[in-house]
Amino acid sequence: MVLLIGLFGAGLYVFTSPEFERNKPMVSMVNNNGFWNMKKPLVFKLDDESGLKSYSITLRDGATSYDLGHELFVEPKRDALISVEAPQRVSEIVTTEVTIIVEATDASKWHFFSGNVRTHEFPLIIDTKRPKVSVVTNSYGIGKGGSALVVYQVAEQYLRDFYIETKTGNRFKGQPFFKEGFYISLIAWPVTVDDFGATLVAEDQAGNVSRASISLYLKKVEYRTRNLTLSEGYLEGKIRELAQEYPETQGVEDRIEQFKIINEEVRAANETLIQETTSFVPAEMIDSFSINPMYPLRNGKILGDFGDHRYYQYRGERVSESYHLGLDMASTKQAPITPRNGGEVVFADENGIYGNMPIIHHGMGLYTLYGHCSTVHVETGDAIEAGAVIANTGVTGSVLGDHLHFGVLVQGVDVRPQEWMDRQWIRLNITDVINDAKESINRLGDPAAD
Repeated sequence: MVLLIGLFGAGLYVFTSPEFERNKPMVSMVNNNGFWNMKKPLVFKLDDESGLKSYSITLRDGATSYDLGHELFVEPKRDALISVEAPQRVSEIVTTEVTIIVEATDASKWHFFSGNVRTHEFPLIIDTKRPKVSVVTNSYGIGKGGSALVVYQVAEQYLRDFYIETKTGNRFKGQPFFKEGFYISLIAWPVTVDDFGATLVAEDQAGNVSRASISLYLKKVEYRTRNLTLSEGYLEGKIRELAQEYPETQGVEDRIEQFKIINEEVRAANETLIQETTSFVPAEMIDSFSINPMYPLRNGKILGDFGDHRYYQYRGERVSESYHLGLDMASTKQAPITPRNGGEVVFADENGIYGNMPIIHHGMGLYTLYGHCSTVHVETGDAIEAGAVIANTGVTGSVLGDHLHFGVLVQGVDVRPQEWMDRQWIRLNITDVINDAKESINRLGDPAAD
């Protein structure tokens, strides 16, 4: 009887004691999508409640196995991050598909003190080649605050991402163009940045990256600096009115402080909305892009220029600043606004200091914006034709006199409207570039042209 009781007690201890836990270690691969370029290390996470005793990591290439790492821990570890490199005999691996086998053993006394063992297999595709990238053609140059067009080719079986990256930190997406593997993209030089450069970047699923510099002549464009004095009438009129509308100015009584909040914080939020709304680029293939010179206000006079760096003063002291990111145009009160290009309405609502503001996408990531409207005649999702009346000028938002704030954006970046109002600029920098690109692409596919 005593023996039975002893055996029962021993069995109960084995089945209930943490020292005899029966859960296998957990094994996972960190930040891996099933591809490996054999340059960056593979990282595995191991953890176990009773502590890890040992592990081994092996690469299996068909019938051949390579030891990537193994260790017997002096003391059990609750968890471990294990980083392993490609085998030294990497040149012997000729297949593109391998298996990584991770075996982890814990410090449990289960299985007659040998512990619980987890064996996990991770299939990987080996890809050590970089994507092939090349610039087909592009606009000759770009000016500060301006736009340019680039047509390029990307070839990669396991393509993950590609874009044009500029020194300004912007990334411009490409749209499929003309034939498979070719892309077209408008790019922009932000008016608030003095230097510019553009590079085509492509990355595959394994993390291999290719870059190609885009040759652009940088044109010098000068912009005005303006010192504007805040009048008592403006502060006690428009600013007082706006301060009652915005949550950011609630509880703030000082008019100058109200102006600063509206001109800086509210403006930043409004411009973020605009940027997010105008960043989309379609994914369908195009073989042409036709755009008419833009002039949305008949007989409109330009009152405020794009790129003006405005400093606001009150009683001789500078209190705030901003960049003017569009053209201010005026004709008659509540004049009809008639874009000369069709497109899709992507926004038609109130937006802070911009007032009532429709935005139209004309394709390829090119957008136009119409601020301070009194009445808007379109809704989000509408398809409009060139010449349609979309709105009327007004005084909504942070303005006094009736006018239109006309903006042009390329993938979320405000650009000089004057370029897109110039027929010759459009021909040289857009139309001719597209035609040249088609000819070059056709020659690339014609062996007789080599």
